[in-house]
Parts: sequence; C-alpha cells; structure tokens
Amino acid sequence: MTHKILIVDDNQAVLDALSLLLEIHDFSVVTATNPFDALQIVRYQRISLVIQDMNFTSDTTSGEEGKTLFYELREINPHLPIILITAWTELATAIELVKAGAADYLPKPWDDTKLLICINNLIELGHAKEIVATHNRHQKEREGTFKNADLAGLIFKSTAMERLITMALQVAKSDISALITGPNGSGKECIAHIIQKNSLLVSQSFIKVNAGALPQELIEAELFGAEAGAYTGITKQRIGRFEAADGGTLFLDEIGNLPLSGQMKLLRVLQTGEFERLGSTQTRKVNVRVISATNENLLQAIQQGRFREDLYYRLNVIELNVPALCERQDDILALISYFLPHRELNIDTEQALKHYKWPGNVRELENACKRVAVLKPSGTLTVNDFALQPLVNAHKDIKAEPTKQEIEDAIRAHQGVIAKVARKFGLSRQALYRRLQKMGIDY
Repeated sequence: MTHKILIVDDNQAVLDALSLLLEIHDFSVVTATNPFDALQIVRYQRISLVIQDMNFTSDTTSGEEGKTLFYELREINPHLPIILITAWTELATAIELVKAGAADYLPKPWDDTKLLICINNLIELGHAKEIVATHNRHQKEREGTFKNADLAGLIFKSTAMERLITMALQVAKSDISALITGPNGSGKECIAHIIQKNSLLVSQSFIKVNAGALPQELIEAELFGAEAGAYTGITKQRIGRFEAADGGTLFLDEIGNLPLSGQMKLLRVLQTGEFERLGSTQTRKVNVRVISATNENLLQAIQQGRFREDLYYRLNVIELNVPALCERQDDILALISYFLPHRELNIDTEQALKHYKWPGNVRELENACKRVAVLKPSGTLTVNDFALQPLVNAHKDIKAEPTKQEIEDAIRAHQGVIAKVARKFGLSRQALYRRLQKMGIDY
C-alpha cells in the first residue's frame, strides 16, 4: 500500500524539497500552501500523515496559524499523525501541540534521515491506532447487539463465534428447526441453550435427549412413551420426550448416531406432530420445536445409507456450524482467563496455547485448566504446567520470544523503523507495540 502524505507550507521551495525526498522513498505526495486547501484535502482524500508548517502568512512567526490548523485537522481525524516543521521561535508552541496530541516536531532545517524514520514510525503507529479504534467501535456494536440477549454463559471473543451467535439469536426469534454441527466439545449444546433462552418458548419446557445413547429397543418408548405392560419391566405409564416437550423445545443431541429404525419413527412426528405411545392405539398430537446437533457429516452418512435424506431436510431448515477451537484462536485465551481467573501466563505460554490444536476443543481446554488449578494453584503458568503432549511439537514452530535487549538492539540496527523490527522477530506490528509497552521500551 502506498501511503499518501500531505505537506502544508507556503514556501514552494520547501514543498518541492520534501516532495522529492518522499517520492524517492515511494510515498505519494499531495501539497497545500494554505490551511483551507489542507483541510479540504484531509476531508476528501485518504491521508496517512501530515507535515505542516507553523506559519502561512508573510512576516508571521507566532505559530498561531499552525496551531489553529492542527486543531482543525484533529477534529476531522483524531488519529491522523501530524509532524510540525518549526523554527526555533515557534518551539514552545510546537511542544504544546505535541503534548496535545501532535505526533512530533522537527526544527528547520530538518534532517532527511530523521524525518524519514519519524514518518515510517508514525504511519505504523497511526495504523495501529486505527485498528484499536476500529476494534473498540466493533466491540461497542457487539455489546449493543448482545446487550439484551441471554448468552447462556458462553465465553467468546472471535469474529467466527460472534457471527454464529448473531445467527443463533436470529434463529431464536422463529420456530423453525435448526441443526447445530461441529466437533465434540465445541459448544453445540450451549448454542442450543442460546436459541431456547432467546426464543418465545423460553418459559416452556426444554427437554434434552442424547439420541445416540438410546438403546435401539427402547427408542420408541423413550421418545414417544409407553403404556403399562407395553414391554417387560414397565409397570406404569411412561411419558415420552416429545410429550414432555409439548409446547416447548426438544434438543436431540448426537442425532447422527440414531439408528435407521429410530430415524423413521422420528420423521413421522416431525412431519405430522402425531405419534402413539408404545402399547397404545390412541394417536396423540404435539407442537414441539426441534433443535438437533451432531458431530457427524450427515451428507456423507446419507451417501453411505446411514441417515435418511428426508429426515435430514426436516431437521436442517437452517444449519449453525460451531467451529473447532483451533479455528477461533481469539477465544482460547479468553476461555483460559475464565477458567483460571487472576492467573498469569507468560507470553511464551500464551502463544503456545493459542497454537495448540485442542482436539478435544473447549471440553479439553476446560479439563486442562482444572488440572492446572489443582496441581499449580499459584504463580505464573508455563507451557509445561498444562502437560499437553502434542503441545511440545506445536511449541517448536513458534519463534522464541525476543528479550528486551534483543528488541532494543534491533531498533537501533533498523534505525527505529518498527515495521522492520517486527519482521525480524516474525511479529505483527501490533504484537511488537504490545511488547514495547509491556517492557517499557522507548521507541
């Protein structure tokens, strides 16, 4: 991306000199000789940085014109980096503006090398500030979206989960059937709870059934009930899960493991709402919203003849896919913070845990945190404390965390250009800025 820099100065020689310097170093340059034109450019063009003089009228040396322009630019874009080019007589005003939020100032005549380093660093910093501002704005929007929602205790920070929850809340407003897919331990049941808790049926029954755990010979009795004496061992009438959920919601977990005989019986009640208790000829009718979940690839199961296609389309009016934990890395540290409140992880451990694959997903992470809480109840946590065997291999792929001395040496070696320092350590600019702040490194 080519960054566009605005130069504001009433001296054409200054404009020409700075334009030539910046264009040689691959910057796009736009110039203005007065504050009015400068403000119009910032309003209607994407400017990465402004270099402005402090005076624009002949025989004026107070710096008040530059001060006024600075505050007007700040009103248009609070995050826009501004470099003040000042004469020594305006130094006090320039320092005042730096304290008020200007990026930096350079005396006339300027040093080309120092100016270029300053520009590169301020553009990088400005970009980081924009990212933070966008994140904060997005966070406020997210808080507004979920403000009145019951999220059933779900902990998340990732964009993927945010989209999923937003969709779940939309599904909750309707009465359609939903199929929740995703690997074991990823949080499918929690999504079902969110749908129920934000639906018009929140005050009605919410019945959960592990469809895959039902014995084949008892599927009919479990789902639809049975009369006394209907089979050996039953001595009194039994209410089935559909009847218990009448007027409410039935959550059928692990639906992909339901045998074909059970699938056929389930299809009928989903189509008509009608069923008979085992041992009875009386047809009963229920109104039940069905939410189902599976870790199976049901389309593949259909091709293999293990799942009925007509049942699949009855269950899957809309599909909600819960990503594996390794696909939503932003959730990992948030979950660890929830399971291990007030515990500190060093940066090395944070990176390793974020890159671990977590084959057991949230359930595995929760168990690991419980184990750590028992075996190491205090102190900073390290990678070894989590005792996850595959973690060692995952950790080898992560570059060693740079020390404070190494970062300071790199800043000097690269003449303060943060982008080059970040590349050296294999970090993003934002990640490097966090370390600079945490280590107290002046950049």
